[in-house]
Amino acid sequence: MSEQTVLVINCGSSSLKFSLIAPDSGEQFVSGVAERLLTEQAFIKVSYQGSKQQTALTEPFDHQVAVNFIVDFLQQAGLSEKVSAVGHRVVHGGESYSQPTIIDDSVKASIADLGKLAPLHNPVNLIGIDAAEKAFDGLMQVAVFDTAFHQTMPSKAFIYGLPYHLYKQHGIRRYGFHGTSHYFVANQAAKELGKPIEQTSVITAHLGNGCSVTAIDNGQSVDTSMGLTPLEGVVMGTRSGDIDPGIVFHLIEQLNYSPDAVNSLLNKESGLLGISQMSNDCRTIEDAILEDNDTHADMTMDIFCYRIAKSIASYMAALTHFDALVFTGGIGENSDLVRSRVVRSLALLGLTLDEQRNTDIRFGKRGIISTDESVLCLVIPTNEELVIAMQSSDIIAKQQG
Repeated sequence: MSEQTVLVINCGSSSLKFSLIAPDSGEQFVSGVAERLLTEQAFIKVSYQGSKQQTALTEPFDHQVAVNFIVDFLQQAGLSEKVSAVGHRVVHGGESYSQPTIIDDSVKASIADLGKLAPLHNPVNLIGIDAAEKAFDGLMQVAVFDTAFHQTMPSKAFIYGLPYHLYKQHGIRRYGFHGTSHYFVANQAAKELGKPIEQTSVITAHLGNGCSVTAIDNGQSVDTSMGLTPLEGVVMGTRSGDIDPGIVFHLIEQLNYSPDAVNSLLNKESGLLGISQMSNDCRTIEDAILEDNDTHADMTMDIFCYRIAKSIASYMAALTHFDALVFTGGIGENSDLVRSRVVRSLALLGLTLDEQRNTDIRFGKRGIISTDESVLCLVIPTNEELVIAMQSSDIIAKQQG
């Protein structure tokens, strides 16, 4: 391994995903995830050279312990000297950050301040940054923001119908998320189309436990379904997506919910889980439909797919032309049932599915799932870690050059 590599860290409240990637070739040398952090059951799983190992973590069972384990592993494997930078996924960059950014004290202060817009994400992203700084003293750390790609949206797309001073004084606006994923698959779609990204207009549907749809016109994000927070938009695994805001007041004033209970209801108890009363896992709901002919599960899936299709159709208003629809994310890449139901609702956009192609393209495969006469419909597995590695490497090269 002669080329330099970037260690990519994606820090969650009780987990830490990592991978060591060569940005030039895209090769991934080692990857893993630490789970159940801050509990005595904390452990870390590592995949390296075709084998997997799981190790219990030691006290205090925190993110620093996980990062220290990663450092030790890289040293023992002879990989640590090749690490040129550490790239961090940071969820919310607000309006301050439209590009990857080398982390210093002022950037960390901004990430902390933006925690008021992403209280479940930015604080733990900072924990990962602090842990990596201690472990990799002197190595450049780069923040790659989920919101950055969407900073090209025009004001007509990101301003809410609220008093304008709430935007000017408090930054209340649509920011969008999953930007790294939407950026990656849009560029891959341009290659599939044989067009420069600057001339490519697609709608990308990142469907997983969190779901978002983005309109990308001539290579730039011009609208997206998630908003100030990742709660807005289509129905998701446990999130409600769009609802009448008056429901919040009804829950508090008429049904005696507390604000915290409403927050938990909308973020953790709704979506596929809340509607199905079964699971937030799309696979479980699909099994209930296909194996048990469960009509309630079937209704849940119809709601999920219809909201996605409606969001896709609405973005025709944002595009100058329409080259392709792209599915990505865990559900988008693997559920032929979801893709079939979504596309079936979009016949007026010139989309027609080839059912055999749709069935064949799953489990990491990429390709065309539409008929030859249709507007192009693609499945492209996302690779956010590669984007973070490439963008981290690029900005450091610019800094040093």
